[in-house]
Amino acid sequence: MLYHLFAASDGAQPLLADVNIFRYLTFRTFGAILTSLLICFMLGRRVIDFLRVKQGKGQPIREEGPESHYSKRGTPTMGGVMILGALTISTLLWSRLDNPFVWVVLLSTLGFGLIGFADDLAKVRKYTTAGISSKLRLLIGFSIAAAAAYVVSINTPEALRFQVAFPLFKDAMLYLSWLFIPFAMFVIVGAANAVNLTDGLDGLAIVPVMLAAMCFGIFSYVTGNAILTDYLLMPYVPGVEEIAVFCGALIGAGLGFLWYNAPPARVFMGDTGSLALGGGLGAAAVATKHEVVLAVIGGLFVVETLSVIIQVAYFKRTGKRVFLMAPIHHHFEKKGWQEPTIVIRFWIISVILALIGLATLKLR
Repeated sequence: MLYHLFAASDGAQPLLADVNIFRYLTFRTFGAILTSLLICFMLGRRVIDFLRVKQGKGQPIREEGPESHYSKRGTPTMGGVMILGALTISTLLWSRLDNPFVWVVLLSTLGFGLIGFADDLAKVRKYTTAGISSKLRLLIGFSIAAAAAYVVSINTPEALRFQVAFPLFKDAMLYLSWLFIPFAMFVIVGAANAVNLTDGLDGLAIVPVMLAAMCFGIFSYVTGNAILTDYLLMPYVPGVEEIAVFCGALIGAGLGFLWYNAPPARVFMGDTGSLALGGGLGAAAVATKHEVVLAVIGGLFVVETLSVIIQVAYFKRTGKRVFLMAPIHHHFEKKGWQEPTIVIRFWIISVILALIGLATLKLR
């Protein structure tokens, strides 16, 4: 919005005054970070108090879960509304509203957020860990992902439209034809559910999400710059650089939420936040042609998801368990690790994976 008020492109006149600094993507990205952070700081306590009053007992705790979680009874959930509110306001304020990639990523995030909100609401009302049916969640999720994949495809240059890029190899592209749409749908839905599975300890999911957002902010900036893509031998997608503003808003909202979610958490993001953030990251990966790199940067999410798949498949086949409890962070809790130890070590792993992902920019 501010861009259209104080700057313009293609010779058009701004609506108010021509303030040159609003033309710079880096300035607007940092503006988005600070705006979403301040919104969370200003409204966070009120949101938490409101959720506590409305929910009463707070988020249901799994009886078969680690005993340390029993002390968390009464903690309100659905704190993702704080993240989504700050993220949406900041993105709309600082981004170019005529950019289709911004709308794809933002609406994908909000769409998955609505799925999570319905799931959280069902859990709180019934006070059970079972929300809406998984089939319904997947049906709506894949519908959102299909729409996002289609819009991204028609706004991507024809030469790249149905291509998948591979890191470390220059000009290594795989043409999927119409299969690219199902592939992109799988990436977006998979990312949403992977972050959802990771969100099981105080602060565990939000920091890796912020690290991924930082990486994809950089990827979007580079991928939308013809000079940088030519130098780094990367695919060039004009317009996708504006996703950096969304990523900046996500980082700021994540920091603001972490202030209240740091152990011991005063609020949980719930499925409202985890599904939304994962879906947004998946959409950003598809738009920037970094779907494969998402699996590296989000390696922690991948491992958490695989631990659940392995546990369920092995138990159905043999009646035995590979892990003491899945997802894998609960396995370490059952082994006696303290929650802060698990969280901080997983954060360290996420930092390492983010650095590896960023290294793919140059290693081609």
